[in-house]
Amino acid sequence: PQPQAPSAAQCPLCGQPNQCAMAQGQPADECWCMHGVITPMALASLAPQERGQRCICPSCGRGLQV
Repeated sequence: PQPQAPSAAQCPLCGQPNQCAMAQGQPADECWCMHGVITPMALASLAPQERGQRCICPSCGRGLQV
């Protein structure tokens, strides 16, 4: 069996639900990340292959779990 691909609804940093509107079939402008703050440290923690592929969760975005 092949390893299971990560879900678009999981944070690539902590594995918890990322609350991504697009992963839930909603418009991107309804996503928390369009209205919240994402720290540069959180973005720098992402592996290069994860960038632009999955959203991080609000807690990691604020630097609370990174």
